[in-house]
Amino acid sequence: MQQVYFDNAATTQMREEVISVMTEVMKNNYGNASSSYSLGRLSKSLIETSRKTIAKFLNASASEIIFTSGGTEADNLILHSAVKDLGIRHIITSKIEHHAVLHTVEALKKDYNIAVSYLQVDGNGTIDFDELEKLLRENTKTLVSLMHVNNEIGNILDIKKVADVCKAYNALFHSDAVQAIGHYPLDLQDIKVDFLAASAHKFHGPKGVGFAFVRKNSGLKPLIIGGEQERGLRAGTESVHNIAGLETAMTLAYNNLDSEMEYIRNLKSYFISKIKSEIPDAGFNGMSGDLKSSTYTLINVRLPIAANKSSMFLFQLDLKGVACSRGSACQSGSNKKSHVLSEILNKEDLEKPSIRLSFSKYNTKAEIDYVVGVLKALV
Repeated sequence: MQQVYFDNAATTQMREEVISVMTEVMKNNYGNASSSYSLGRLSKSLIETSRKTIAKFLNASASEIIFTSGGTEADNLILHSAVKDLGIRHIITSKIEHHAVLHTVEALKKDYNIAVSYLQVDGNGTIDFDELEKLLRENTKTLVSLMHVNNEIGNILDIKKVADVCKAYNALFHSDAVQAIGHYPLDLQDIKVDFLAASAHKFHGPKGVGFAFVRKNSGLKPLIIGGEQERGLRAGTESVHNIAGLETAMTLAYNNLDSEMEYIRNLKSYFISKIKSEIPDAGFNGMSGDLKSSTYTLINVRLPIAANKSSMFLFQLDLKGVACSRGSACQSGSNKKSHVLSEILNKEDLEKPSIRLSFSKYNTKAEIDYVVGVLKALV
């Protein structure tokens, strides 16, 4: 049986170069970066070099990069501090955000009695900019939290446009960019976003490390208390090997971006054409079937199967060696329907099985042929 991995939006295979760098750092750079002796200073130097490299790719200042354990921690740091320390009393978001944002916003609403507005999305998962501007006009002390690339349906948000609207109304703007960084170039001098979240394992780096972009002079304060690491914004001994792995993965991602983007986009285009040919009654959720309006890295396909036959669909795919998901990997062990699809699909389409397949440089057209063949047989 063939084994095919099409769940790269959940996590990616680490590049060999990343593993090599991390192994060398673990062997040789074990000093605590907060120590004053030479082994500690060497670790500190590696961390600061990584910070500068990452900032350069984003056209940001090194001081604006704060290393975290991943995107979820970065989202929590930003949202919690915005409410506790920056005077935010109103959050605008949408119900198709990642749970790292949605659950955090729900907790903040409960604990701090802040107001929360959820932007309406249409059947394609697209927000209404007029509604956003209306809410900003009517409310003060507001933070907007909208993801750059949706992790389930792949919709790309024009975050520069959102940032400009927020600036016009003196609102803060945070974007979960976990599915974008490493896959798209971002110029943070041009895009006036206040905060971003990123995670290394989404672009062939290690799990357990990511970063928050925090615009200088934001006034943000730490979520994790206990030390002065990360410019006082994130206590705890730095994971030097993970940070070095993050830097290496990001460097390789952006140095090879054009060629790898073209290769992966061609895979997605090929998958769409194969599905349309072999399973013409299938549909694509959100904007994922539109190569211009969605990310090149994933597709969300809805299959023409009756509701009473769809409950074991992912299990049947697993038996055939196909690794994919219904939505976010964070809910893959749950029987709950995707909260994103629940917002945008009608009842009839929501009962049909939808699967997210996400691609990387390690996938091939032969694998797509195999997966489409499996899907056709199950349909």
